[in-house]
Amino acid sequence: MTLEKIKLSNKHRKIQRNIIIGLILFCGLLNLLAWLSESFAGWYRENIFPVITTPFAFLTEKLPFSLGEILIIIALIGVPLSVIVFVVLMIVKRKSKDAKRTIRHVYIYAYAWIIVYILLTETLNCFVLYHTPSFAEMYDYPGETYTPSQLEQLADFLIEQTNAFSEQVERDDEGKFVLTADLDETAKEAMLNLAEEYPQLDGYYTTPKSVINSFFMSQQYLMGIYFPFTMEANYNDQMYSLNMPDTVCHELAHTKGFIREDEANFIGFLACYESDNTEYNYSGSLRALKYVLSKCEDNCSDETVSRLYNELSDGVRTDWNGNVAYWQEVQESDEGIIDSETVAKASDKAMEASLKLNGVEDGKKSYGRMVDLLLDWYFMNLEDE
Repeated sequence: MTLEKIKLSNKHRKIQRNIIIGLILFCGLLNLLAWLSESFAGWYRENIFPVITTPFAFLTEKLPFSLGEILIIIALIGVPLSVIVFVVLMIVKRKSKDAKRTIRHVYIYAYAWIIVYILLTETLNCFVLYHTPSFAEMYDYPGETYTPSQLEQLADFLIEQTNAFSEQVERDDEGKFVLTADLDETAKEAMLNLAEEYPQLDGYYTTPKSVINSFFMSQQYLMGIYFPFTMEANYNDQMYSLNMPDTVCHELAHTKGFIREDEANFIGFLACYESDNTEYNYSGSLRALKYVLSKCEDNCSDETVSRLYNELSDGVRTDWNGNVAYWQEVQESDEGIIDSETVAKASDKAMEASLKLNGVEDGKKSYGRMVDLLLDWYFMNLEDE
């Protein structure tokens, strides 16, 4: 290699290095500002997040598969394979210092760009959003403290609604729920229906995509997943089908900047409940009811809890039990490469760690805070109906 080429190569590497360092510092600054200033994070979600994510989501939506899933598979295979190739090349080129130097630089910068891409997209599409004002603060929900009696009222309301919806859906020969709605388009319509009251939910919606490795998701008790690095809303298409409408709405809520799980849960419920589709009404109501009944078990008397469960209709019981049976079957299956118990434990720890690192102190327990929003919503709007 001539001296001129060496100088040019060094110049290009220096430019790359400076850009990489600059992007890492930029991500660090954004995260710091978000942690220090809720108002900054809120401004970012309202004004910047939709601008940078909409064209991104538009492009990735055109692919007929989940790009996020494919990238993860490539990483799982490609990283160890690339390490092996690197070692082999170092051995083969051991007598050529220039070749070995070039290979090292190629590997270093390739991995550096991959890390920067992940850090940048996670920061812009996920990390900053954990520090935004809450849904309740944005839309003037009172955030009051409610009594066990009021919690029981909410449970009674949801049981009545869920029982009614369960009578209106199609069922198979075993009495189990059958999904007939156009899952994707109905979800988009349901979300847009909320935009008049909740403007942050307005705008372009990507099409939710099923995941090829849905069984692996089931092993982790995952119904859906939002990929910040591809702006995709993905769902498990092997789970009990009644979960799907609420799940896709939940994941679409993430694409609008509501990254906290309790808020996405609540938005998923609202979208389903106010949808024109009965299957969506039923899916959202039953999911909300499960959270409320769980909270009742912690706060109401045994007599009250027993009464509430006894009021569930046969259709609701069939679907509740069908859902439980599905997850149990997955955990007992030997279909996966790794046993389900190991996968579930690893996934649980990873999720818990991720939430806490992003400032969600109660980790996965935060999912249940959806009930606080449900109580506000009920006593603000529906108590007198």
